[in-house]
Amino acid sequence: MDFSQRSYQKELIDRDDIPFEAIERNMQELGLINAWLGGHRITLDGFKKLLKNRKKITICEIGCGGGDNLEAIQKWCKRKNISVDIIGIDINPYCIEVAKSKFLNENVRFIVSDYQQVHFEKDKRDIIFSSLFCHHFTELQLLRMLKWMQSNSGIGFFINDLHRHRFAFYSIKGLTSIFSKSWLVKNDAPLSVLRGFTRKEWRQLLSKSSISTYSIQWKWAFRWLVICPIT
Repeated sequence: MDFSQRSYQKELIDRDDIPFEAIERNMQELGLINAWLGGHRITLDGFKKLLKNRKKITICEIGCGGGDNLEAIQKWCKRKNISVDIIGIDINPYCIEVAKSKFLNENVRFIVSDYQQVHFEKDKRDIIFSSLFCHHFTELQLLRMLKWMQSNSGIGFFINDLHRHRFAFYSIKGLTSIFSKSWLVKNDAPLSVLRGFTRKEWRQLLSKSSISTYSIQWKWAFRWLVICPIT
């Protein structure tokens, strides 16, 4: 395997003919993987760094999938007595259906759409973020995404995504082959690592997007947390 370059092979989840039952199982297992391997903790780290001492916040996740990251944020805010107004955006209506089932809170709203078609204009979200979303796109698409996140967030945005690495690839390939019951997860989880990024690639993307204020932190298990405050 060549890990020096990103793979551009499409993941199965990006097809438009996947049945709801398969997507639901995929979302359930991804939620468990995020919990087991610290993905939710990384998302919360990014959220807290931009939140600082605020007691009221608006937040939006693009590519929200099954909503497990938003659920983790909502539960944390509830424990800390922080008022949070949440929006989740995903182009896949099946993913939104799964996400909606996790929330009964009137401060949570979901939008079935390509995120690029959503513009907050005067009502910017304080914080915008994505988790395991960026690796689905080409570099040109990512440049547009970074600019969209920057222009639609009031406080800042952050990204939680995969580090392309040999150990990460073979580890997740082995784990999913043994424990996963989802054919989507078995195919897409290792492939998603091959579509991930190096630190150098993130620096190049941010530079090309004219974003100069940022931090890039490596997190276990083989994730990057990219935080971009609005200055």
